[in-house]
Amino acid sequence: MAIHPQLPNAITVARIPLAVVFFVLLLVGGSFGDPHLGVRLAAAILFIIAISTDWVDGYLARKHGIVSDFGKLWDPIADKLLTGSAFVGLAILGEIPWWMVVVILVREWGITLHRLIVRREHVVAAAWMGKVKTAVQGVALSWALLPMDVVVGFLPWLVITAVLMWIVVILTIASGIDYVVAQARGARASS
Repeated sequence: MAIHPQLPNAITVARIPLAVVFFVLLLVGGSFGDPHLGVRLAAAILFIIAISTDWVDGYLARKHGIVSDFGKLWDPIADKLLTGSAFVGLAILGEIPWWMVVVILVREWGITLHRLIVRREHVVAAAWMGKVKTAVQGVALSWALLPMDVVVGFLPWLVITAVLMWIVVILTIASGIDYVVAQARGARASS
């Protein structure tokens, strides 16, 4: 069955307003001890649905041979908006440390800014390590957003969240270094 060639791009673009709605719900829902647990759960579910569309749009584009420069550029931007709003929201709520959020966002937006600058020369698609980092971020953030403390207890939830966030920070730094090295090699090879 053929799909509309713009469907993957439409899914990518839909993640942008979903990120805004998610962020508002997260802040309204507050931390787990707050009385708005249902809103927090709704925010977590919306995040999981939105982050899952990243896989869907990429799969559809590759399967139907409709990978576009628009998708290569905007897919990572939509991901950064969604995951960035989750990291910032969790830091505002005091559930993850701000220093981790700063490290992650500096890498994320630094590379995104570079992609925007060089887009006239060429579009930089996400590398495999960046894709692994994004997948791990999605899992870690989903865990942190869901009220899993009710299921496993607060201390195990806290420990698992901390371990997952450390893994995210390490992958974020490693994939950032990988990106810079790949771009430097590409620049040397083309000159």
